[in-house]
Amino acid sequence: MRTKLATVLVIPSVAFLVLAGVQTTTLVGRTTALSDFARQVGVGRQITVLVDRLQQERDRTAGELAELRRDGLSSDRAATALTLRPLQDDTDAAAGELRRAAAPLADADASWRVSYGKALEAYDQVRAIRAAILPAVLSSETILGNYHRAVDTLLSLLAEPSPGEEQPELTDAVLRYVQLARVKELSSRVRAQLYAAARAGRYQLDDQIALTDLRAQQLAALGAFRVAATTRQIQLYDRASVHPGFVAATKLEEKSLASGGARPAVLPAEQWWDASAQRQELLRQLETRVLDEAATRAEDASGDQLRATLAVVSAILVVLGLAVLLALLIGRSIAHSIGLLRGQALQIAQVELPHTLDRLRSTQGTLPTIEVAPPVVTSSDELGELAEAFVAVHRSAVSVAVEQAQTRRSVNAMFVNLARRSQVLVERQLELLDDLEREEADPDQLENLFKLDHLAARMRRNDESLLVLAGTESTRRWNRPVGLGAVLLAASAEIEQYQRVRHESVADLHVVGHAVGELVHLLAELLENATAFSRPDTLVRVTARREGGGALVDIVDQGIGMSRAALEQANAVLAAPPAADVAASERMGLFVVSHLAARHGVRVHLAPADQGLVARVLVPPALLGPAPMPELDPPAARMITTGGVGTARRRRTLPRPGRSSPGELPVAGRRPDPTPSSGRPMPLRAEDVLAPAAPPAEAGGWWSRQGPSASSVASTGHVTPEPPGTPVIGGTSARGLPVRVPMAQLSAVTEPARPTVPATREDPDPEAVGGMLSRLYSGVRRAEAEEKTDIALPPGGVHSEGGRQ
Repeated sequence: MRTKLATVLVIPSVAFLVLAGVQTTTLVGRTTALSDFARQVGVGRQITVLVDRLQQERDRTAGELAELRRDGLSSDRAATALTLRPLQDDTDAAAGELRRAAAPLADADASWRVSYGKALEAYDQVRAIRAAILPAVLSSETILGNYHRAVDTLLSLLAEPSPGEEQPELTDAVLRYVQLARVKELSSRVRAQLYAAARAGRYQLDDQIALTDLRAQQLAALGAFRVAATTRQIQLYDRASVHPGFVAATKLEEKSLASGGARPAVLPAEQWWDASAQRQELLRQLETRVLDEAATRAEDASGDQLRATLAVVSAILVVLGLAVLLALLIGRSIAHSIGLLRGQALQIAQVELPHTLDRLRSTQGTLPTIEVAPPVVTSSDELGELAEAFVAVHRSAVSVAVEQAQTRRSVNAMFVNLARRSQVLVERQLELLDDLEREEADPDQLENLFKLDHLAARMRRNDESLLVLAGTESTRRWNRPVGLGAVLLAASAEIEQYQRVRHESVADLHVVGHAVGELVHLLAELLENATAFSRPDTLVRVTARREGGGALVDIVDQGIGMSRAALEQANAVLAAPPAADVAASERMGLFVVSHLAARHGVRVHLAPADQGLVARVLVPPALLGPAPMPELDPPAARMITTGGVGTARRRRTLPRPGRSSPGELPVAGRRPDPTPSSGRPMPLRAEDVLAPAAPPAEAGGWWSRQGPSASSVASTGHVTPEPPGTPVIGGTSARGLPVRVPMAQLSAVTEPARPTVPATREDPDPEAVGGMLSRLYSGVRRAEAEEKTDIALPPGGVHSEGGRQ
């Protein structure tokens, strides 16, 4: 490879060709710019001629206007027209010369074209204002203002040529003749002011102020010219300033200055015009010489740049031919190797590495072994080493991906473990709260216990959210379909502001048991969001209807809503659940809903409503099932709403003994069944709504703490023996302490229930066992909560202090 590169570097390489092309483009552009600059400076001759003609016409017009206004109707307007006509013709001729000279510059830079257009427009206005001179219908300031504006635009056009920052000498040359042209213009305006006063025979009120300002500007422009001019140009100006005509005009001008309290003298009109005309002509000659010097410099610089560009381009073309000939021979072998290496790099980046990451994400068991393809370039030069480096990078990327997958699994397992532990603690906390609520009679303390109960339920939902983000299914599962109304009611029971939820219309549909728990979780997150981002005095309305083969649930709030960008971002997350990251902790509800929806094929979409937001949940047909058999439906738990201490509280009452028909599952916000029932009121939770009530207490059963009934004894033939009254010990230790016999009491209780014939070993389904244990735990907890007797309520219900039922 080094030999090949050394051979290529004998001549300019491809990089040299690129740089040479850029250099050629730069040289050509510079040559073009200097050529345009030289032509623009050359057009300056016609511009200065037109400016000089306009100055003579303007100054003469100022005097004629002053005399016309002084004489009024007795003025000789024909003589004025004869005086101004030759000057106007000379000005028009100079303008025509400028148009012809500027025609080749039609493709010049935009700045020069804009300035040129403004100059022509201003000159056209001068031509139009000439008709108002003889009638004197307009003020002198209006007429002369058009002349001033035309001269100013021409001087701006004169200063427009720019050779660039790399040619400071040419820039200074332009600055010199522009400053001198401004000195000449200010001198011309002084001539016009004094000539107008001489023809009028007096000074106007503001003439002295205007003259003072013009003289100050003239001195400033002259100083700027002397700073920028060369020594020879300064000498030429000094020589012109001592000319007798220049001196005579200066002396006459000094007489017009107010000194010693004396009024300024009005100069003789013709004498002042002749003297000032000589001074203007001297300045015009000096201006022409300075402009010619600048034009000569510009033409020389343009010619030198053109010759340098042609020489460089010729050399580049010669080198280019040799470089292309040799590069084709040497680069063919390199191009083939580079093509193979490029193909392998793209295959790794676009196919192999993404496929590997997908495999690592989707694999649930042991991580697979990832094989890395060998390099396609096997040469011993730098290209071969580069191919090996690509393969090494691929191996490192795969290794990092495997480590990340292992770390992700470890983190998920840690989350699952912590969430499971937290769930156990929360369940124990809920049991303790149940016991405290049963024994508490103080309404204020009971209200605080209910608040703790709600907080614990929300903590449990947070634990389940962690399980969802870790990719684990919920522990709450049902083995039979549950009504959609009960699912919605259970979701309402999971949130804090359940009183604000109104279930307006719910279709008679049933959700399959394995999806009930996570669908309740999904709906609870949406309801929590609807209540949290809306005013406390508004309602959240829930409707459910059949949509095709599935069900459509609408949750409508009257909250603050979301912007269009925020809605699009949230719907994008709901449509494609992203991986859990830091954003998941900030917007956990959105991520949880997204993952739960993707897990069960549920579509969730947020849309703006009239006064808030509507969340549409489309449940697919696969999650809907037939209604369970009526004889398998035990009586359902009732929920009543009672008032206490000014706050609506939720209660759960168990069915009365002997009542076999299932009670109506109320919807939050609907008036419940006021039929009195026994049992102590308890907070309503999701499992209380979804789980069927236990059989009547007098029937007994395995779940009852009262022991088996007579019927159960008759059917089984024996009663479970009581545990021994005294502990079973295995002697005493050396210190005199009793030695415990592990599981002695348990064996005494469970020994009669052991089967006499060993059953055939079958490996159970882990998911079925997990679901069975969850249902067992839920049933035991419900049985413990239902051991109290019912509390009878009056037929009219219980009234709060506000009079509500």
